[in-house]
Amino acid sequence: MSVPRRRRRLPDEVRAAAVRAVLCLSFTLVGVVVATLASYADSWLMTPALMTMGLGVFGTMWCLLEILISRQVAAQRQRAPGSAHPMAGSRAPDPLAARPLPRPGGPQRQPRLPAA
Repeated sequence: MSVPRRRRRLPDEVRAAAVRAVLCLSFTLVGVVVATLASYADSWLMTPALMTMGLGVFGTMWCLLEILISRQVAAQRQRAPGSAHPMAGSRAPDPLAARPLPRPGGPQRQPRLPAA
């Protein structure tokens, strides 16, 4: 019988960004409901509700982008050299990866154009 893996806790900045995104999404959905009901009632509230809904969509996209960026920053911070985990450092550089590939026909120089 296998033991279920325990999920790691998200870093604080990622959790805060996720909470902001959920709040922004909920206010946007409330704006959608208000705009829909105002359009059925032919009320003057439809225009401000539509503007609020548009700003809410923009804010929700902004918050989702913030979640992605903060997750990347937290992952880079965790993998940084000198972090708390001894195996979290970057890999040793591969000496073969740094060399350029050989060109067929040997090394050739590009002709230089005269300066104008």
